Amino acid sequence: MAQKFSFSLHATNGKARTGLISTPRGDIRTPAFMPVGTAATVKAMMPESVAKTGADILLGNTYHLMLRPGAERIERLGGLHKFMNWNRPILTDSGGFQVMSLAALRKLTEEGVKFSSHIDGSKHMLSPEASMEIQRQLGSDIVMCFDECPALPADDKSVRDSMELSMRWAKRSRDAFGDRPGHALFGIQQGGVTEELRGESAAALRAIEFDGYAIGGLAVGE
Repeated sequence: MAQKFSFSLHATNGKARTGLISTPRGDIRTPAFMPVGTAATVKAMMPESVAKTGADILLGNTYHLMLRPGAERIERLGGLHKFMNWNRPILTDSGGFQVMSLAALRKLTEEGVKFSSHIDGSKHMLSPEASMEIQRQLGSDIVMCFDECPALPADDKSVRDSMELSMRWAKRSRDAFGDRPGHALFGIQQGGVTEELRGESAAALRAIEFDGYAIGGLAVGE
């Protein structure tokens, strides 16, 4: 498991709470708003301007960065922090949601997702192992496991099949991530709006053991 990541609870008020995620690259006050740097930049803002807003962490987009400028290029240039001129924590998503949203351009299999680039039509394959490698090349502090995010509404069988696939991918993501001190891997709970499936997903993720846990699928149909 990743080292030097911790969470401390500072205050509560009913179900509300504030806390602190400590990372090797700096603290993240929670609840936190993550400005979105989809293509390694927060649009219309310089990095120092983003820092002045009080943001402790930025969000990078694995799908867009792997296509342009490319994870290998970012790695050669010193990683995403140097590329963005941002010395605070960065979280990268797995690329799964963006690929899933390109329904007409992708094919889902047990192995992963084959898709065509929305930029030039080039063919790509994104799997749990590939997603972990790309996020390693980017050098993000918090890595998200590869999952499927089904569009709702959907029938119960489709949601269950999707959740169970995401849990198999979560195990593969955990295995591919390995031991990377200074970096954390988060599991992502799925299961639509069904309490039973959400519970099964949470239990499966706890059994795999991640550094943190995210609630997946919000705001895409629920």
